Amino acid sequence: MSTAAAEHALGRTGPEETAARARGLTKAYGSGETAVLALDSVDVDIARGRFTAVMGPSGSGKSTLMHCLAGLDSVSAGQVWLGDTEITGLKERELTRLRRDRIGFMFQSFNLIPTLNAAENITLPMDIAGQKPDEKWLNQVIDQLGLRDRLKHRPAQLSGGQQQRVACARALASRPELIFADEPTGNLDSRAGLEVLGFLRDAVDELGQTVVMVTHDPGAAAHADLVLFLGDGRIVDEMARPTADAVLERMKRFDTIRGTAEAPEASGTSEASGIPEVSGTPERDTGPDRKSVPGQGIAPDRD
Repeated sequence: MSTAAAEHALGRTGPEETAARARGLTKAYGSGETAVLALDSVDVDIARGRFTAVMGPSGSGKSTLMHCLAGLDSVSAGQVWLGDTEITGLKERELTRLRRDRIGFMFQSFNLIPTLNAAENITLPMDIAGQKPDEKWLNQVIDQLGLRDRLKHRPAQLSGGQQQRVACARALASRPELIFADEPTGNLDSRAGLEVLGFLRDAVDELGQTVVMVTHDPGAAAHADLVLFLGDGRIVDEMARPTADAVLERMKRFDTIRGTAEAPEASGTSEASGIPEVSGTPERDTGPDRKSVPGQGIAPDRD
């Protein structure tokens, strides 16, 4: 099923219902014989007001796709739009403003400032931009995430699940057009992970947000409306209205095909992450350091 067909199956058609899209999206790292093709001419549409999960083996291009759609990484070829705005070719200052004003981010490492309390962390990107939050919306987000009695607590006084809820509130606070979540449950136990996934689901159903989540977890993907499966830099399959069992079976099939193709000499693909850590430790291997300014987006990896 194509992306357009999957959207039709969910009752969505028309460009006005697309939060982000890419055509011929290609991303290569390096040059010559050492070049790595992370994305290979990808066409994709992200439906507005829906929860989309992106899955695939390590090195398949999951995070690279998210980072290119979010304007966190440049593209080697192709075009990317956020709503009606083409972001490929924008200057860094314009991209910074676009990310700040129109996109929310959640990552495996919570990236909370340890010296600020929860309320200050939630509004930090808007404070940096000199913007005042919509108090009615902000209160709705805080109550939806159950953070009312934790606003004065600093990150060290919060559990992992509570810290990720603060990160979720920060992503929602400016009422962005699109929220990107990269392994948001990766540092959480199963109970806290389910809680955060429930909040993301509610953000779509109750608050009308659009969420794109990269994950390795079939259970997490089952919270989405649509799952995109990547392999070797391409979208190789899709699943509308997923269940955890169905996603797991699909991933097993991909692993079998991948293992057969790589036999007898298996080849591994390392993941290079440039995501800065404030709290929490990503499971991915760390790669070259890249600078990040709070509220201006976070540097990508090559997954």
